[in-house]
Amino acid sequence: MEILNEIRFRMPSLSVNEAVARAVVSSFLIQEDPTIEELSDIRTAVSEAVTNAIVHGYRNCSGDIELTVRLLPERTVYIRIRDKGCGIANIEQAMEPLFTTAPEEERSGLGFSVMQTFMDRLSVRSAPGKGTTITMRKRLSAHGD
Repeated sequence: MEILNEIRFRMPSLSVNEAVARAVVSSFLIQEDPTIEELSDIRTAVSEAVTNAIVHGYRNCSGDIELTVRLLPERTVYIRIRDKGCGIANIEQAMEPLFTTAPEEERSGLGFSVMQTFMDRLSVRSAPGKGTTITMRKRLSAHGD
């Protein structure tokens, strides 16, 4: 995989850092001149992934969240969000719309659905006790499209 540019960012699992993650991704992607809609979609998907790590991955504890953003050929954006939290026992179930492990917190259970809707590809790898890695890709439109 040819990488044209890349940033790596590590942050503690504090809820205020969800906004920081969105800002970091936005600032990095400006060099590709995405449309406002593309930038909004990516920011939303990142927000959902980071929020999942904070709320579910590190429930009752804290840890670091790693964010990697890569620019690939053909205006493709690669984003990886990794935590070393509690992990997901059943990824298929977790990805079902409206499924949540925190209904008492009024969680909608739409995080993965939102990520799938706004990105071209979504991959989730997880193991109980070892954490979760979410990888997303989106191809930006060509200039002038």
